[in-house]
Formats: sequence, structure tokens, C-alpha cells
Amino acid sequence: MHYSLSTRGVSGKSAWIRQPWRWGQTTLMNAMLPCLATALAILTLTNVGRSDSPPNILIISIDDLNDWTGCLGGHPQAKTPNIDRLAQRGTLFRNAHCQAPICTPSRASLLSGLYPSTTGLYFLQPGLEASKIATRRPNLLQQFAKVGYRTMGAGKFVHGNDKAKYYDEYGGGMGGFGPRPKEKLSYPEGHPLWDWGAYPEDEAEMPDTKVADWVIGKLESKQSEPFLLVAGFWRPHVPMFAPPKYFEDFPLDEIEVPEVLTSDRDDLSAYAKALTIGLPAPRHEWFLENDGWKGAVQSYLASVAFVDHCVGRVLDALDKSPYRDNTIVVLFSDHGWHLGEKARWAKRSLWNDGIHVPLIIAAPGQKSRQVSDRPAGLIDIFPTLLELTGQPAREDLEGKSLVPLLVDPDAIWDRPILTTFGPNNHSLRSTRWHYLRYADGSEELYDHDHDPHEWHNLAAEPQHAAVISRMRAALPTINAAPILGKNPPWEVKAWREAETLRKIDQTGT
Repeated sequence: MHYSLSTRGVSGKSAWIRQPWRWGQTTLMNAMLPCLATALAILTLTNVGRSDSPPNILIISIDDLNDWTGCLGGHPQAKTPNIDRLAQRGTLFRNAHCQAPICTPSRASLLSGLYPSTTGLYFLQPGLEASKIATRRPNLLQQFAKVGYRTMGAGKFVHGNDKAKYYDEYGGGMGGFGPRPKEKLSYPEGHPLWDWGAYPEDEAEMPDTKVADWVIGKLESKQSEPFLLVAGFWRPHVPMFAPPKYFEDFPLDEIEVPEVLTSDRDDLSAYAKALTIGLPAPRHEWFLENDGWKGAVQSYLASVAFVDHCVGRVLDALDKSPYRDNTIVVLFSDHGWHLGEKARWAKRSLWNDGIHVPLIIAAPGQKSRQVSDRPAGLIDIFPTLLELTGQPAREDLEGKSLVPLLVDPDAIWDRPILTTFGPNNHSLRSTRWHYLRYADGSEELYDHDHDPHEWHNLAAEPQHAAVISRMRAALPTINAAPILGKNPPWEVKAWREAETLRKIDQTGT
């Protein structure tokens, strides 16, 4: 696709191109000239061409946030005024999906620009550094450091224990998933992180408050280099704790729980059930038997409202800073989250509730209040930022630049977006259709024009054979062997049990 370039405010070369910040042994000026016309037209519609420095980047990462935001409408009671105002400022990708429904492989895919089926990273452990194919090339943070950006961040963006090595300056995890009370508030069983409720009283104790404080401090400071700054927020990841005031808008007796079809999972194969049901999360039956459903939904909504407040503080600081008009903002969540939909809880599923995520990009000079329903993925963030900052496209990245959709949200877009959970288990989402295929060969097909809850599996209906055929053709042709590490996490056990069932089904033994 070609874009016209207005020369308003541009005399010969963009002002910031005159700053020869280094890209290896080649000046950025020389490296960027082939892409200059496209970059200026797309990023700024000519206005950032007047800037004296390259565009800065602010990445806002949110942990375990599904589509329960005002702008996505995943829950009628969700209150996210700050995420919503960012969506109004730029482009909301309403049909965005993660590349894996677990933290580590999802974030590894975003950082490397490679699918899990390429890297072999499918599960919670190990991290990005375990994949040789991923580490043979610069990841997103390394790429921008290489061309002269100062990379800074706090909180959770990279998954793993040694986050600092990925940044020029890392502010720390700020307490991670804490603080936690001495005794559990709501869920005494199972996984130590599973709990929810109003805690603590003092908002200053929350790690996300500290992440916001640190990022705000950077925005209030003079930065002598272009920067890539990350605010890595921890909520609404379990434990779903938030200070009491964030519960005030969600009275328990008024909470609406998701709709559930009792027979929804009856058509699943034994493999699919083993893969997605036998995982480290409370069973849906527990919530029903212990009257815990409304309380957990309330706490999730309160946690979302709290992290939205933290997002708002960062956006306010950006707006008050000298960087406002020259900063690209990207907001995303690493994967979705079930709260009873499909009669299950947590992540680790290929259904829409487990993979549908917020994705917002607001770039200087871009039209505001845009919404695109074209399928997009977190894997697309890396190539998009390369194009927005005028860097050459990297042929080794498997994502696709979303810049054409920033120009025209309804542009022709023929690629379904891929999500993977364990080897050979894939989801493909187009504008209308959602297709799932498991390693045992079982399939699901949902028509989102008529079935947003994904209650009616159409895969076996002959009239949809052409859709199934197109989706099958888009599946990965290579599925890398899983890298399991020294301490395989919970979902590996579920995957191994599913694989055992598949082999028994195939061989009869």
C-alpha cells in the first residue's frame, strides 16, 4: 500500500533526521532514508516531521486484562475512563488477540516478533532466553537500544526473574503481586496467588502505584535521548486485590456475572477438555457451591478500575510533559481471562475469553477516535513500532505492521490472527470467524456475527466447509518442539495428559 506525503512543515529532510544518532556503524539518517516518506506520512501526517528528535515510545502493559473495558464492552459494569480516553486519542483494535493465553509465551512473542510455534515457548516457563531462534536476533527492547533509544521500564513487561538485563534502566518489580494479607480473604485452597477482596487500605502499598510513580518521574525528568519507556502494571492478575475505594462503584448485590450455557463443553474432545480444564485455577463448581462468583467478579472489576486509575496518572503526566506531542503510546494486555465463561476460570484457553485483549495505539499526527475490527495481534506491535519510527522492516519478524490500519481502520486485511496453546493447538480469528484446531484433529468454528459467546460450534456443518478449508490453510506448517525447562509449570501436566489421551485414541493402547 502506498501513502501520499504532504510536504507541509518539511523542508528537504525531517528536522529530527539531522540528529545522527547511531545505528551500529551506520547513521540512522542513512538507514532510514528509504523509509522516510512512508514513516512521515504514516506516523505524523507530516506534523512530527517538525520535531527536533525521533518520536518517543510509551508502552503500557497490563497483566491478565480481558475485554472488560468500557471501550471493548466485555462487561456492562466495567469502568475504565482512562483506557477509554486513550482509545479516543488513537486507534482501538477491537479484534486484537494475544499469541498465547499465558504470560511468558505471550510476552515472548511480542518481544521477539515470533510465534510460539516458531520459538518453542508455549508455557509459563522457561522465558525468552531459552529459545535459541528468538535470542539470535534483537528483541524489541534491544532493537530500539541499538538505534539510540534509551530503554527504561518498571513492573512487568518481560516475564522472568532477570528483567533488568533487558533495559538500560529498570526500576524494579515494585513488589510484584503483593502485598497480601497474612491469611487469605476469599479462597483458602489451591494456588497461593488465588485470592480476592478489598486490600490493602493504603493505595501507596500497591505495586502498580509504585510503577506509576516511577514512570511519572521519568516523564517529569529531562531526557536527553529518545526513549522507550515501559509501565508494566500487575493488576488485575491474581490475587485480585484492590484498595477498598475501588469497590465502591461495584456493590456486591448489583454485580452481573457472565452468561454460561450449561451444555457448552459437551461437544469437546477428551483432548480439548484435558488441555483447558485440568489447570491450576478454581473449578467453576467451587464458585457456585461457595457463593463466590459475584465476589470474584466484583474484585476483578475493582482491580481493573484500580489499574485504570494508574494508567490515567501516567497519561496525565505525559500530557503535562514536553514529550506529549512526540510520543507514541501503545497499551495492551498479555492475554484474556475467564470469570465463569465456558464454565471455567483464569487463562490458558483458546476461546475468545482467554485470548481477546485490549490493544490501543495513539501516535502523533494520527486521526483520533478510530476503531478497527480487522484481526490484530500483540506480535504486530514490534513491526508497527519499527515503521512508525522510520526503521526498515525486518524480514525475520512474523508479525505485520498495523500502520495501514492507523491510516484506514477498514483497509483490506486478509490475515487471520494466530494464537497457540501448546504444540499443534491453534486458534485463528478473522473479522467474523473464530476457528480452533487441537492436536488430536478436533475442531471448533464460531460465527461472531451471530454467536459472540461461542456457544454453537459450527465446525461439522457442511455449509461452512469453505471457511474451515481457508482456516486450515492458514495454520502453521511448523510446530517447534516445546522447550520445557527444568521446572515445568502446571499446564505442562495438563498438556501431557491430553497428549496421552490423543495417543491412546490414535493407537487404541
